[in-house]
Amino acid sequence: MAGTYNKDDRIPTIKLTVMQYIIAAILVILVSGLWRLQVLGAQNYRALAEANRIRKVPILAPRGKIYDRDGRLLVDNYPSVTCFLVPEQARNLDADLPLIADGLHMQIDQLQAILLRYRHQPKYQPIPLRQDIAPDEQAFIAAHANELPELETIEEQRRLYPSNGFAAHLIGYVGEVSEDMLDDPRYAFYQPGDVVGRSGVEESYDPVLRGQDGSRDVIVDSHGRELGALGIEPATPGKSIKLTIDLDVQKAAEEALGPRQGAIIAIDPRSGEVLAMVSHPTFDPNQFAIRIHRNEWNKLITDPDHPLMNKAIQAQLAPGSTFKIIEAIAGLQEGIAEDLKVDCHGGAVFYGRYFKCWITARHTSHGITDITKGIYQSCDVFFYTLAEKMGIDMIAKWAHMFGLGQKTGIDLPNEAAGIVPSPEWKMRNYHQKWFAGETISVGIGQGALAVTPIQLVRALAGIGSGGVLKRPHVVFPDEVPADLKEYYRDQFPGSGDQNIHIDPANWQTVTDAMAQVVTFAGTAGFAQLQGIDFAGKTGSAQIVSNAYKASVGGGAKLNDTAWFVGMSPRRNPEIAVVVMWQNGSEGYFSARLAARVIEAYVDKERLRDHNLMQVAAKANPEAVKPASPVPAAPAKDKSAPETAKPKSVGKLHHPRVAGAPPTEMAALWTSNLAHPADPQAKQLPPRISAAFSMPKGKTLQAGTFLLPPPPQGKASRVP
Repeated sequence: MAGTYNKDDRIPTIKLTVMQYIIAAILVILVSGLWRLQVLGAQNYRALAEANRIRKVPILAPRGKIYDRDGRLLVDNYPSVTCFLVPEQARNLDADLPLIADGLHMQIDQLQAILLRYRHQPKYQPIPLRQDIAPDEQAFIAAHANELPELETIEEQRRLYPSNGFAAHLIGYVGEVSEDMLDDPRYAFYQPGDVVGRSGVEESYDPVLRGQDGSRDVIVDSHGRELGALGIEPATPGKSIKLTIDLDVQKAAEEALGPRQGAIIAIDPRSGEVLAMVSHPTFDPNQFAIRIHRNEWNKLITDPDHPLMNKAIQAQLAPGSTFKIIEAIAGLQEGIAEDLKVDCHGGAVFYGRYFKCWITARHTSHGITDITKGIYQSCDVFFYTLAEKMGIDMIAKWAHMFGLGQKTGIDLPNEAAGIVPSPEWKMRNYHQKWFAGETISVGIGQGALAVTPIQLVRALAGIGSGGVLKRPHVVFPDEVPADLKEYYRDQFPGSGDQNIHIDPANWQTVTDAMAQVVTFAGTAGFAQLQGIDFAGKTGSAQIVSNAYKASVGGGAKLNDTAWFVGMSPRRNPEIAVVVMWQNGSEGYFSARLAARVIEAYVDKERLRDHNLMQVAAKANPEAVKPASPVPAAPAKDKSAPETAKPKSVGKLHHPRVAGAPPTEMAALWTSNLAHPADPQAKQLPPRISAAFSMPKGKTLQAGTFLLPPPPQGKASRVP
């Protein structure tokens, strides 16, 4: 019997209606999707399909070269090949890693770390694996093109720096942009893997040195193999720049500092141009041109001597007795020091405490001392007394006027500001009041006072220039494109150019006294230069107290910082040099190093003048003949009293008249002349050696002094 129809088996109308609407909606979605793919997105997907056939290969722009002031090449580029990995072209990347690691001489975990770093970027974007690959690694990539289609190579220009870390802190180095840097607005247009300047001039002038990358379009097959080329957009090389650095002066400064730890800076006070900048210990920037190994990086950043620190602009140390020049000008300008005379007995009591003078280590004293003698013999008691009369507020005011406690604005990254202590400074930082006794220590450049070498040479060169202080810089301003000039003014704020009124009489008093520092009347007699108007100031700054040094048994690492700031000529100088020798003990050792740099500069200038005269003589022989015979020098009046004060000489190439060394200071140079911890302490340039009057019992052999070590158990400190 046939089955009967049951009403209950019918689909409810409501369900049927719902199903119809669902099917209709699905059809609408499908139709709209097809419309979007085939009509609205046709052009976009056509471009994507074309991209599977055409690939853009980047052409990396070479960085601009770096030259010295005379156009001699300092930093060059050389051709290099970098290996990249394109993840989307890999068939099985995890399986390929062992073969890639073996062919590129890398560790698998190193490859995995690189891939992890770039995990968020699109898979079609190349990942840099290894820079500056060797020929055998290039051959490996070419031989395994079918097995490893994800490997690509790109030719680029890589940095080539001077060897042995020459001028490394000044020039800087390049490296890949870091993730932290990408968060900085200055690097907003950079991509991971881009090479940027990371220190020195390379960092400061990266927008100038960096070029604009280009690209070339190539046809590839489904395996990513290149079949042909379509077009090219050439790269725009970076702009080369010329530094203010003089390669000859830089060489002289590097050789003078040698293996010692510290810094040397030479500047032209008339313009603020930096002629040389050395910081030791140094590093090899060529290690950074290719990705530096982690072990080498850890060694650099954990080294207690801080080889990556540019001590010329970042070391903040007590200036010692070099600060007395600033205090002397301040005291004279304020009308306190001009008539001040102090009887130095080897120390004095201030605010209930006895303060020694450095001369006590020689078991003698300075006697009656005025401002001139106080400078060239660096009498602590005189400047203790002057500091007491001036007070900390007046000292701090003049220190700030000469740019201490603030950045100079030099066009290098990470310049330090230093410290000029004052009651306000101490309350703000330590919530303690200022004690009057602290002023006495500041008066000789100790206590909380801290300066950088660039601040100190700028300040004292400004005094030699009559109060005109220039903003130091390492790149000529006209090397900077006009659209970036405002950027650089904002990027390197500081005290900049300054004009400070100095009374001409005070100016002459201080600069003449500084000229006597480098005679046997002063604290740096063995640094004098024959035929060169040379002036300066020594300084020795303690890094620990004498009591602490005695408690731990001393040691070279606890020796004083040896300072010297010198200039030539003494007034309106053409060159000023600062030497900061860490643990160098005595300022007169640093004076000898500065003398080598100044002598190198003068010799070069004299040679330049001679060559110009030779050219002029050939062009017009009559023009170089003297108009009249030179008159004979008048007979010397033997009845006239001798003076130890040298005459003012305003031109660099004129000889300086040195006074005879007073007995009280000449005796200091018969011993304690060699530096026991310095292998080069006995070496002096032949020209300098020939200028010396030999102390009794010493011999001169092949331009070298044979100097004895200091007597045992008689440590001394000469400012």
